[in-house]
Amino acid sequence: MFYGWFMAALGALIIALGSAPVFYGLPVWNPVVRNAFGWSATQMSGAYAITQVQEGFLGPVAGFLTEKLGARRMVLIGMVVLGLGFVLFSRIQELWQLYAAFCIMSLGSSLGTWLPVMTVMNQWFVRNKSRAMSLAMEGFALGGIIAPLLLAWAIGGADPTESERYGWRTTALFVGLLCLALAVPLSLLMRNRPEEMGLHPDGDSIPVARERQVDPGAGPAGNEAEGYTWQEAIKTRTFWFMSIGHAASATAIVTVFVHLGLALDERGFTLGDIGRVIAVYTAVSAVFVLLGGYAGDRLPIRLTAFGFSVLQSASLVVLALAHSTWMLMLFAVMMGVGSGARMPVGFSVRGVYFGRKAYAAITSISLVPMSVLLFAAPVFAGFMRDAIGRYDVPFLAVAGFSFFGSCLFLLMGAPPKEFARTEART
Repeated sequence: MFYGWFMAALGALIIALGSAPVFYGLPVWNPVVRNAFGWSATQMSGAYAITQVQEGFLGPVAGFLTEKLGARRMVLIGMVVLGLGFVLFSRIQELWQLYAAFCIMSLGSSLGTWLPVMTVMNQWFVRNKSRAMSLAMEGFALGGIIAPLLLAWAIGGADPTESERYGWRTTALFVGLLCLALAVPLSLLMRNRPEEMGLHPDGDSIPVARERQVDPGAGPAGNEAEGYTWQEAIKTRTFWFMSIGHAASATAIVTVFVHLGLALDERGFTLGDIGRVIAVYTAVSAVFVLLGGYAGDRLPIRLTAFGFSVLQSASLVVLALAHSTWMLMLFAVMMGVGSGARMPVGFSVRGVYFGRKAYAAITSISLVPMSVLLFAAPVFAGFMRDAIGRYDVPFLAVAGFSFFGSCLFLLMGAPPKEFARTEART
């Protein structure tokens, strides 16, 4: 079996450990911490929002560091920082300490999980790029099934007056120590490029790899293995349609996971109910991450991104109106299909349009407008909830904005040359 598929499985494990307890844990952590300290929805949403400002400033730095240091070192650095962040989170007493802990956890997750793993997938695969990325993203989906249920079970309840099992502080400390313990073993298994092992992308033989390298239509540098520099990419309209489209459509996911636990807690649902909604969402997402990767390799990628992003936006409308279990389950299924299938397409589209040469730098720069919008969306939702006393209006507003972002994918046009699809037919 081509070693790149082992790298995809390793990437899934790294993403599961480094992202699921932070992102999928938000609907569990937030109501527990709010009830423990009495902070408002706006204050709670600020903890995540400030991490987006941080990522906006440091995102390009992370991309350039990944290019210079390689994914292996970035995984080690990121997992250590993430573990320290969870240890600090377990000791917070003031609101500013919550913000600081979330910044450190977010920094570790961004340095050591998504960016280095997706960079490695972009280096190891050309024809099967979307499918390889979708396999790595299964870690996020499967981690999302397990993490909220385990966290909810370990904590014991959202009401601080009720007896707890282990409590949120002990649970957070355990997650931090686990990340620190696995940082070195996981990083040692990572390989940055297939060429380091005498291999070629997709497991091609040497003659096939050489044939690809002389393809004159594969990009500005003459082949997909080189592709665009980040300076060339940011001068294209496609880059900005892609970046703003992803940023706007991603506001739906972030707003949900910052405010879902708070909203359902207010509507009378238990911490177990919240965990089950997330588990259903992520179970569906786990299936459609793979189907999205397959669709991204077989269908026009801009149309695939548009279709799944629209479905994701529509799920927020259902959530805004959901006051019963069956509507919550409908929301979970729709969000799972839309966001699950959109994720591998969102990462592979940058490689399809801009090649392998500067994938990490191009991706990190495209995250700057995303960070701005992901800062504003949860803060807006929290402010609106505190102003009018309910969540339906902010959820509907974010759904409309997410739909706008979906439409931008249609304006990207076809890639200069659809490298993976052209090679798959020859």
